[in-house]
Amino acid sequence: MPNLGSRSLLFFAILVSSLLRSESFCQRGCDLALGSYYVSPKKVQTLSNISALFGLTADEVHPYNPNITKMGSIPSGSRVTVYFPCDCVDGEYLAHTFPYVFQHVDTYDKVADSVFAGLTTGHWLAEVNSYPELNVPDWVTINVTVNCSCGNGAVSREYGLFVTYPLRSGDNLSSVAAEYGLYSQKELIQAYNPGVDFGARKGIVFIPAKDPNGKYHSLPMLPSRHRNVGVIAGTLVAATTLLVLAICFYVYIYRPKKKKKASFLPSTSDDSSLPLGNIAASDRIPVPTPQGGNSSPLIGVADDKSVEFSYEELRSATNDFSMSNKIGQGGFGSVYYAVLRGEKTAVKKMDMDASKEFIAEVKVLSHVHHLNLVRLVGYCIEGSLFLVYEYIENGNLGQHLHGSVRDPLSWAARLQIALDSARGLEYIHEHIVPLYVHCDIKSANILIDKKFRGKVADFGLTKLTEAGKTNSSTRVVGTFGYIPAEYVLFGDVSPKVDVYAFGVVLYELISAKEAIVMTNESATYPKGLAALFEDVLNKKHPEEDLRKLVDPRLGDDYRIDSILQMAQLARACTQDNPKQRPAMKHIVVALTLLSSSSERWNMNSFLENQGLINLMSER
Repeated sequence: MPNLGSRSLLFFAILVSSLLRSESFCQRGCDLALGSYYVSPKKVQTLSNISALFGLTADEVHPYNPNITKMGSIPSGSRVTVYFPCDCVDGEYLAHTFPYVFQHVDTYDKVADSVFAGLTTGHWLAEVNSYPELNVPDWVTINVTVNCSCGNGAVSREYGLFVTYPLRSGDNLSSVAAEYGLYSQKELIQAYNPGVDFGARKGIVFIPAKDPNGKYHSLPMLPSRHRNVGVIAGTLVAATTLLVLAICFYVYIYRPKKKKKASFLPSTSDDSSLPLGNIAASDRIPVPTPQGGNSSPLIGVADDKSVEFSYEELRSATNDFSMSNKIGQGGFGSVYYAVLRGEKTAVKKMDMDASKEFIAEVKVLSHVHHLNLVRLVGYCIEGSLFLVYEYIENGNLGQHLHGSVRDPLSWAARLQIALDSARGLEYIHEHIVPLYVHCDIKSANILIDKKFRGKVADFGLTKLTEAGKTNSSTRVVGTFGYIPAEYVLFGDVSPKVDVYAFGVVLYELISAKEAIVMTNESATYPKGLAALFEDVLNKKHPEEDLRKLVDPRLGDDYRIDSILQMAQLARACTQDNPKQRPAMKHIVVALTLLSSSSERWNMNSFLENQGLINLMSER
């Protein structure tokens, strides 16, 4: 008889591995999570300052805080509710990462406790950043990761919106339950936080919460699975219990001649355990039936958040795809306005030969959720290929800059749209694995919502790549004027392709000119917008010539030093050598400082501090 101890240990190891894989690792996040920000009694806070930490404005946060009457002065000791998407980070845990510019007076503990009010910990910041805790350079951008929850179907399916709540002195289970209207359901809160001692009055817990309309969100049919200390503890307890049963099994039932393979090992063919880039079978689009019947859903490509609509439903909502409902025309199809199941949407109708672009969009937008990325509502594959997006009220950036129908954007609005777009790109470049490269960033693919916030759209050309590596593509796609030389000449695809295109968009925001311009009526060849600005920025004192490139519709609604700094950032983005271009995370920080600071500061010095060359000093 084989050694029982070794077999039991093997059984335990396999069992724990299987349980942790199935219960403790997330496959997807959720669109919305809340955070409870505690206002320290030691300093005066404004709603704008708190909101800016989370990439939001005071107007966006205020609906979640109806009790706040003076946004310019938040009473100490109160709590402010903020919101953010809850992401599945590296398939390991649910959280969202916020950029923060580290200063000489900061430590990881101070950032966690004082700046972010205990929503994270100094130890956690040290884990998610590469800089040693006692040797963080000044002015670098660190990741501030805040854990979140999307619910737990094993506890209840009635709650799908949760607040990340840092416990403080004076808190206990009863007080927290009462604060969120769940006093009679303290056992429920404890069940969502197994093993947590509320009496310790420290640590982070997850509490079911209501939205601004006073409603609880129910858990989707296929809830996200997440990992936290309580879940791991519960899993290990279950595993230990099963180990005892396993030992009994081997002692009393084991038959040495009946060797069975461990059926509880995760199947390597399970699509849910594979990265998106490896799902080959699911890339095949089912052939639409001639009768227009329902086709099979895109298993493995679209998640449970993406609704499969019927052709009849789309046809009816768009008035048979009438011209009166048509709101746009793109390279891969027409876009129609429709109200579907009570929600305003934009329906893109694509030809069947655009299947690669269709699959790319479904893959990205079904699994990547961010406030600054357009949201995919659903799809349909009957007769044609259809993608259904959230409806964005104010069209695209190109229409505002180059058209005459839309009102001109203020300089403050342009800065905000630039920052929003950069945040969306930073997310797909930095916070998902494998990372995505959009490959078609341009002003027409940046949408503007009713609050004049930017959202990156049109992921039909998006490519997957591995962090730190450059992929080579034999087919160059994109829009002339936004494509860098390394992509045109060699087909090299990296995040720096998007950075180059984003730099051109920054030039567009300044000038409202197209990416390719004719410098004058007698010009024989067009000139790229980047080259046009390069000529001006090469001058020792470029301000006066720069004014001539500024969109005249801005009037006097700008500071020339702000324009100059934006242009310097755009030039860094459009360097010929991709290694000399900043990463999107650096661009986000630069635009955050530019849009929030009233002080004059040097963009080139900032870029140099990020490890980039001082471009101005080289010339």
